Amino acid sequence: MSVSEHSRFITNPKTAAIVGCPFMGGQGKPGVDKGPIHLVEAGLTDQLTELGWKVKFDGHHQFESIDAASDPPIGILKNPRLVSRVCESVSKVVGGHAKAGELPVTLGGDHSLAMGTISGTLSAHPDACVIWIDAHADINTPETTDSGNIHGMPVSFLLGIGSKIPEFAWVKPLLKAERLVYIGLRDVDAGEKRILRENKIKAFSMHEVDKYGIGKVVEMALDHVNPKRALPIHLSFDVDALDPTVTPSTGTPVRGGLTFREGHYICEAIYETGLLVALDIMEVNPSLADPEGVKATVAVGCSLARAALGETLL
Repeated sequence: MSVSEHSRFITNPKTAAIVGCPFMGGQGKPGVDKGPIHLVEAGLTDQLTELGWKVKFDGHHQFESIDAASDPPIGILKNPRLVSRVCESVSKVVGGHAKAGELPVTLGGDHSLAMGTISGTLSAHPDACVIWIDAHADINTPETTDSGNIHGMPVSFLLGIGSKIPEFAWVKPLLKAERLVYIGLRDVDAGEKRILRENKIKAFSMHEVDKYGIGKVVEMALDHVNPKRALPIHLSFDVDALDPTVTPSTGTPVRGGLTFREGHYICEAIYETGLLVALDIMEVNPSLADPEGVKATVAVGCSLARAALGETLL
């Protein structure tokens, strides 16, 4: 099926806008800011063009003008001003593309950026649901975080839970708990488990993937957040959802993850709904593996994006 027939919220000519975010401020390991350029240099723009998309890419989204040179911790939150300002800037860029009927494909960078990407999507599609693919729930609050790394916290800001920090006042709590679903969780902090339970947030851990198979899990996830298959979908994909044997070059790898095919099936199934309005490919870190591992991880990042934008096996 051609692209034009298969995207309910994307206007013709179908345009994918690549938003490169070379950003590492939400966590402490250098290199994740190099993920986007590796994905682009691996040919992602041409690959999406070959799938029938018009691709917009006007260079990486630059943050040099964002000044947070004096950025002491707020509580234990690290780089709070930089993370906040970069995410606000990303939110405006992603929201602009979404409002123009384009599909923003955000390449990270660390997953704190989702605070920006999802805010941008919700500014254009207030009823959108979020499908979050990750080993981690990224839903710590300023009270529950042990590390102070904000890449473990974006979902709590989007939901408006936890203490209010003036620096992040721009993040509107537009995401509703019932419009969020996780797939692939396997490393969840005690405080996060409590938050998921208290807010009745649906999550499918690797236990459910093992029990039901990925096809059934994706169907159940969609039944939960998008029962009538009518709402726009924002797919936020952290490559550490996949097993480290598949994507070794990422900052917080956890054994026992999704297989290559399971990860791609999720993207293919979301594309098939015709409801995808935004995609994040996050946490590719080219400095954390040998050259072969880096190459493999970057190749998988590109192929996940292609699957989410319509590449099929046959």
